[in-house]
Amino acid sequence: MPARILLLTCLAMLAFAGNSLLARLALRETGIDAASFTSVRLLAGAVTLCLLLWLQQPRRPGGSYPGALALFAYAAFFSFAYRQLDTGIGALLLFGAVQLSMLLYGLWRGERLSLQGTCGMLLALAGLVALLLPGGTAAPLMAALMMVAAGVAWGAYSVLGRGVADPLAATAGNFLRAAPMALALSLLLIGQASPDLEGMGYAVLSGALTSGVGYAIWYSALGGLGALQAATVQLSVPVLAALAGALVLAEPFTPRLVLSAVAVLGGVALVLAAKRAQSL
Repeated sequence: MPARILLLTCLAMLAFAGNSLLARLALRETGIDAASFTSVRLLAGAVTLCLLLWLQQPRRPGGSYPGALALFAYAAFFSFAYRQLDTGIGALLLFGAVQLSMLLYGLWRGERLSLQGTCGMLLALAGLVALLLPGGTAAPLMAALMMVAAGVAWGAYSVLGRGVADPLAATAGNFLRAAPMALALSLLLIGQASPDLEGMGYAVLSGALTSGVGYAIWYSALGGLGALQAATVQLSVPVLAALAGALVLAEPFTPRLVLSAVAVLGGVALVLAAKRAQSL
């Protein structure tokens, strides 16, 4: 892999993990509410992506309303879930739900898994379920289900975005359409609003830097990655998020989290390896 692509890939993975850390920082350490965080994040992302679009090669944003709705659902569920979830658990639930929802979509479309792939998918599902089982270190059920919903929404967003001619323009347009949806949610929950200044700063960083710039970097890296490589490198995101949560927020790195991570990431890796073997 060329050094430039390796560097861009590493930066993109750090940005994706940074989204989880910034959300958890804002919603645990400041007074901002989840709806306000979502609104500011999507607005900051829309402005940044449109600016990047103009600087790169002036053109109109693309996207679609179904894509924007999926993006809004992801961002909203993500924010509300992170009020109670630790950084690593949230990222693992999100990542696992994204990958599994896309695998299930492929099966629905007629794709077939080998025995190895089936075992991998069942192992990954078991890892997610393990996080939800009752126990002293279990994730809060409602928050965990909201993060799974965020993952399904992001999976839908990814499916809707497959094959678009201009991913950056499409993402900018989707952010532009999703921002008013988030503002409408904030108005609906105006009685719970708490627009903390520090929290808004984290939301701007999340939207502009780890989302807007992060996505732009990822699109640049994708040009030098195969589909399997692109899927595989994302296995690092929950691990990076968990480490960041432990180092920055002193969140526990529990045996349950470690075992669930091994099951989810190992299961997805088995599915990817099976797909690669089938394509050879």
